[in-house]
Amino acid sequence: MEIISKEGKELETILTGICEEYNVSNDDFYYHYTENKTGLFGKNSVINVTAILKSDLLEYIKEYLEELLTNMGLTVNFETKLREDVMYVKIYSNNNPVLIGKVGNTLKALENIVRQKVNTEFNIRPYISLDVENYREKQQRRIERLAKNIAREVVKTNMEVHLDNMNAYDRRIVHNILTNFKGVTTESTGEEPNRHVVIKPE
Repeated sequence: MEIISKEGKELETILTGICEEYNVSNDDFYYHYTENKTGLFGKNSVINVTAILKSDLLEYIKEYLEELLTNMGLTVNFETKLREDVMYVKIYSNNNPVLIGKVGNTLKALENIVRQKVNTEFNIRPYISLDVENYREKQQRRIERLAKNIAREVVKTNMEVHLDNMNAYDRRIVHNILTNFKGVTTESTGEEPNRHVVIKPE
């Protein structure tokens, strides 16, 4: 996997050069940069950019997971896709319950390990979503049904409802599904790990 390193005086010029050299757009790669002041009183500066193509990063994540899970004695296959700046990795294994864990705790821990690995190696924090077969999809549909049912009750009673504590991924599901739901608004409140969604009358 190629790590792209460039330097120059202007960030936009460097990014444009990467786009032209690799025939991509700004949305096709992650980057971070540092600026080093030079010259008398630091009037001049050199900008160093490190970038990685999103397609390369997705492949790196898949290979890292394959090595990690194979060492756990699992046989695995993957489906990957990039959509709306989220990296989705679906895992198929010979022991899905082990990968999912109780109420999805093992899957969440694995997701955190991958995010930390990517941040440590490349100093970036992309949104990574892991799923084991269709566990997350089924969970998402369950949360969406729950949110809609509670929203109907909020409209009917004109009283706000506090949902159970949820992680950021699940809270996002609630906010998204109720964005265009007439008569209610949503907001997240509380501090992690006790942060939750409140569904309120509009």
